[in-house]
Amino acid sequence: MDSLVIVDAANVVGSVPDGWWRDRRGAAERLRDALPRYVDEGLPGLVTPPLEMVLVVEGAARGVASVEGVRVESADGSGDDRIVTLVAEEGGDRDCLVVTADRGLRGRVEALGARVTGPRAVWGAGRGGRRA
Repeated sequence: MDSLVIVDAANVVGSVPDGWWRDRRGAAERLRDALPRYVDEGLPGLVTPPLEMVLVVEGAARGVASVEGVRVESADGSGDDRIVTLVAEEGGDRDCLVVTADRGLRGRVEALGARVTGPRAVWGAGRGGRRA
């Protein structure tokens, strides 16, 4: 069965001080565009393909469109609350990994059986600390 990988866009984008705050939507789109490679490759040491990739956006990034391989979920309110709901509703009996550095969110999703990893899992050590 496919693994489910849920990425906390606000937290991951905010993990690198590259001016993301000037264009939150654009920053979320850049993150979204970096994610499809992991659908085919997996996240080394964490998740192997096949996997379902979900990017949760909130606030000014709401409305970012999905792309092939990455489903974008716009949170009506709190992105953290939307992530918890996704873990509860879609995590089920499959491996579920949440990408965030938010300690409060970590506790909430771990209580539902999800694993958690930090932003480096998707940004790595590429340009500006980001993996593209």
